[in-house]
Amino acid sequence: MAEDTLFAIFMNGVFLKNFLLIQFLGLCSFVGVTKDVKSAAGMSGAVIFVMTMAATVAYLIYTYLLVPLKLDFLTTIAFIVVIAALVQLVEFVIRKHMPPLYRSLGIYLPLITTNCAVLGVVLLNVMSEYGLIQSVVFGIAAGVGYTVAMLMMSAIRERSDYAKIPAAMQGLPHAFIIAALLSMAFVNYFKVIPI
Repeated sequence: MAEDTLFAIFMNGVFLKNFLLIQFLGLCSFVGVTKDVKSAAGMSGAVIFVMTMAATVAYLIYTYLLVPLKLDFLTTIAFIVVIAALVQLVEFVIRKHMPPLYRSLGIYLPLITTNCAVLGVVLLNVMSEYGLIQSVVFGIAAGVGYTVAMLMMSAIRERSDYAKIPAAMQGLPHAFIIAALLSMAFVNYFKVIPI
C-alpha cells in the first residue's frame, strides 16, 4: 500500500474509499447538515481542514513519539485528542469570523470531534503505512470526497423541496433514500470503471 502513487491515493480517498458513500462513516453530519448547500459547504470546509491537519499531526505523533517510545497501543487515544484539539480550533475560528455559518452548523460542528470519518482517515493512514506526504494527500482526498458527497446530497435535498413528497417520506426517510441512491451510484460506477 505504501508504494501507491499520490494520484492513486487521491482517487482512492475521493472515490473508491469515499467515507460517506462507500464506507458509511460520518453519516450524522451527512444527514443533518445537508438541508441546504451553504451549510453543507461550510461543514465540508471545516472537515477538509480537520482531516488534513489530523492526518499531518497524527502521522508526526505516531512516527516520532508513539512508535519510538513503544506507546503505539495509545494510537487511538492520541488521535482522538489531536482531532478534538483541531475541532476546537476550527470552532473558535468559525464562531469568531463567520457567526451565521456557526449558527447554521449548530451542534454538528463540535460533532466533528466524534466524526468517525476523521478518525478513519488517520487510522487508515497508519494501517496503510503511508509516509507524511501520502498521509496528507489522503487526508485532503478524504475531505474532498466528503465534500463531493455533502454537496451532491444537499443539492438534491434542496431541489426536492419543490417536489411533492408524501408526508410519510418527508424528512429523515427521504434523506436516507437519497443517501442510498447516491451510495449505489458510487459503488456501481467505480466498480465498473476502475480508477
